[in-house]
Amino acid sequence: MSEILEAEVMKEEENLRVAMLSSDVNSLNKYLAENLIFTNHFGQRLNKSMDLEAHESGSLKITSIELSDQKILLSGQNTAVVSVKANIEGTYSGKPAGGNFTFTRVWSKDTGQWQVIAAHSGTAA
Repeated sequence: MSEILEAEVMKEEENLRVAMLSSDVNSLNKYLAENLIFTNHFGQRLNKSMDLEAHESGSLKITSIELSDQKILLSGQNTAVVSVKANIEGTYSGKPAGGNFTFTRVWSKDTGQWQVIAAHSGTAA
């Protein structure tokens, strides 16, 4: 059973990556929980609407996301913690932005669909 759940979470991680690359706000809306807490690498705490607005307005444009060293920790049937390294390229407010980051995301399946309820990013060497 854990292999099936892990495969589900891996698929959702890939779907999230694709949605971020294309700034697909409809898909991002589906993958991000209403009560999302996201702490970015600047220490800023963002909510779902702030994250979606950055994509919708075009201020955040991601051109490349390369993932590596993904680890998934399952907790029961409805919770997963994902740690992954990401090399991201793009722009923010028209200026080049990106680098190497480590993300931790908490996925929950309480609503019948996997959604990110919490996330944290930090810079990585």
